[in-house]
Amino acid sequence: MNSALPQLLAQRPDLAARLDTVRRFARRVRATEVHLTNACNLRCRGCWFFANDFDQRTREAGDADAWPRFARELADQGVTAPLLIGGEPTLFPDRVQAFVDVMPYVTLSSNGLRPFPREGFADVNVALTVFGGGTMDDALRGWAPSGRRIQGLLDTALANYRDDDRAVFIYILHPDARDDVADTVRRIEDNGNVCTFGSYSDYDDGVDDPAGRAALVDTALEVAARHPDTVLSPEPYIRAVITGETSFGRFGYDVCPSLSVDHPAHAERLANGNPVLPGFNVWSADRSTLATCCTSGSCATCRDSQAVYSWLLVSLPHFTHRADALEDWLDIAESYWRQFVWSPFHRRAARLQRGVA
Repeated sequence: MNSALPQLLAQRPDLAARLDTVRRFARRVRATEVHLTNACNLRCRGCWFFANDFDQRTREAGDADAWPRFARELADQGVTAPLLIGGEPTLFPDRVQAFVDVMPYVTLSSNGLRPFPREGFADVNVALTVFGGGTMDDALRGWAPSGRRIQGLLDTALANYRDDDRAVFIYILHPDARDDVADTVRRIEDNGNVCTFGSYSDYDDGVDDPAGRAALVDTALEVAARHPDTVLSPEPYIRAVITGETSFGRFGYDVCPSLSVDHPAHAERLANGNPVLPGFNVWSADRSTLATCCTSGSCATCRDSQAVYSWLLVSLPHFTHRADALEDWLDIAESYWRQFVWSPFHRRAARLQRGVA
């Protein structure tokens, strides 16, 4: 940690208080990721799970009694915040229940095609995916496993999660759909929801478009400024997730903290000194095989929103040289935690503090 930080905090007690609040809550959160199922009711273009045949690598564990045992094992290891993905985890509420029974901070990642029950799951965070917005969302995501086209995915998700505090839209921006960003965010806002931005990665061809991404940054920043209560993403994060660049480095395998720490393939990465998420592992749907990381393992073009957020959060030492830099980091940290309905930074918690139902 920069030796100037204590002096900086002494001069700025407002920043010291914010940093203390973030740290105290973060200490209670220990994350892991679980592929709850290999099944999904969509075949999205750009979905790393099916693009890399993750559904074929392991056999899904179907024993209902084994899921509660597995959740308890993870809880006994100190896990408090499981991210349940797939496939499509809303297909198996009983498996989600196994984690809710033993862990306080549960999040599931969904395509939004099915409403997730509220009764019994009021504190389960639901992260809903949107690709590109506008007509591009259906073009990229509107494919059934049979190859049949499906239309109106965003309409369906909005209807299923209208005014649902648990829902946060993970809006994956695409350089070719810049004109749709403002309208898509407006629709999310009018629906009573919030969103955070991500950046589309084409796992099929790996082609990158620096000029398109630069223009996309400008669009994203403009829309975020117009909808500050809806777009949770702050400027430093938006720039990092779209371009992969910061003033202190580039996002990639050597710095990404969201990898399975017990996977033998990462021995050299863990030895390079860059931080990782403590105890973080990604479990396949057989409940015994470790996946390499929180997404595909294709690091060259990966811009996973949660991985980039995590990278910025573990990079606090790079933000401690000036007060404005530390403010940037605190904005990133607070915006990250505002995604989660179980977080004290979430808008529901803020309303409860004000005595508003």
